[in-house]
Amino acid sequence: MCGRFTLITSPEDLIDRFELIDGIPFDIIPRYNAAPSQFLSAIINVNGKNRIGRLRWGLVPSWAKDEKLAFNMINAKSETLRKKPAFKGLLTRKRCLIPADGFYEWMKLDNRKQPMRIMLKSGEIFSFAGMYDTWINPEGDKVHTCTIITTKPNELVAEIHDRMPAILRREDESVWLDRNVQDGDLLETLLSSYDKDKMMAYPVPALVGNAKNDLPECIEEMV
Repeated sequence: MCGRFTLITSPEDLIDRFELIDGIPFDIIPRYNAAPSQFLSAIINVNGKNRIGRLRWGLVPSWAKDEKLAFNMINAKSETLRKKPAFKGLLTRKRCLIPADGFYEWMKLDNRKQPMRIMLKSGEIFSFAGMYDTWINPEGDKVHTCTIITTKPNELVAEIHDRMPAILRREDESVWLDRNVQDGDLLETLLSSYDKDKMMAYPVPALVGNAKNDLPECIEEMV
């Protein structure tokens, strides 16, 4: 699964990396410990232009009666996207990128769990494959929510956890965002585990386990 991640890059780097011609219409602050139920930065493509907005992490399907499903839908398994009622329509209609520069998983060590930060060796920004939907609450307000797709782990992550977020190759991001692409078989091929040789992992402090701790100390390497 993917339940925590980081995005500590500058707004300028985000604009450049994802070709955000219209800029960013909200304040970007460093996220050292992004967690479910919080608002995340997400990118969609509208009329050929990438646009960034904010989505709440934890999908609430448009047909849901209430928001209780959200916590159980922070992730969506790539292998069952076209089988689950909440996801099968979104794969072809409502796909997004969720920028990140690292994510956390917990490794079992004897009688404890050690949090690990996993990232690209280059330190570059990358993107999770995401899907989104819009739910209307009882007050009539629109609630825009998202989920992060997960896939089988590569050899690096497999030593830490049995799932990993689906990280898109940079050359596949435009395909994922293209609303004209509705071939489910093609889209699923983009969701394979990321190249282990381009990734690294290191141990971080236990304070990352508390979502209230969104601090630079969360990403400090333990020695």
